[in-house]
Amino acid sequence: MKSDPPAAPPCAGPRRGRPRSEAAEQAIFAAVEELMTAGTSLAELTIEGIATAAGVGKATIYRRWPNKEALLIDMVSRLEEPLPESTGSVRDDLVAMVEYMRQRGLAKRSRWVLKAALGQMHSWPELHAAYRARVIAPRREAARRLVRRGVAGGELRADVDEELLGDLLLGPILARSVLWDDSDLDDPQLADRMVDALLGGLAGPALRAGSV
Repeated sequence: MKSDPPAAPPCAGPRRGRPRSEAAEQAIFAAVEELMTAGTSLAELTIEGIATAAGVGKATIYRRWPNKEALLIDMVSRLEEPLPESTGSVRDDLVAMVEYMRQRGLAKRSRWVLKAALGQMHSWPELHAAYRARVIAPRREAARRLVRRGVAGGELRADVDEELLGDLLLGPILARSVLWDDSDLDDPQLADRMVDALLGGLAGPALRAGSV
């Protein structure tokens, strides 16, 4: 009489925790943030110091990034939130874009490492150029597409240069986020108020009467 085949081992459950590679990357990013929070400048950061602080070998870092600059631009890029999805309404999309900039300004205030990295980046031309290509350029192109869609749909004026129109729409929130550390970025209605003021026109009764 044949014996029954041995029972199959129970299925292994899902693996817990992050994959080792992701955990290593998170440890490396956390180490950079801790070092910069402690006062280490971009110039003073080294692969050796980052590896020691992260508890990994230098080879672990070099397998992912060819140099310190590539690591830094990747880290700063990951601190940026993804651009908002389109809602179909130009007005609502403008509010979402301004709100995105407001939240970024708040993050820059609260996350010293982001403020420090962006502030020091201007003295590193390669790093700054990479940041512009990976973060700033896609954001500007998204704003241009929004302006073009607004003009095509008649929701934005067609007699104003596209670049100027984008600057007029996003310039105020950029000024409050970048230039004025004491601005009212914590106002949750700021994006709505800004966009509605711009879309409604800024001329007062005297100017409007004079144009008739």
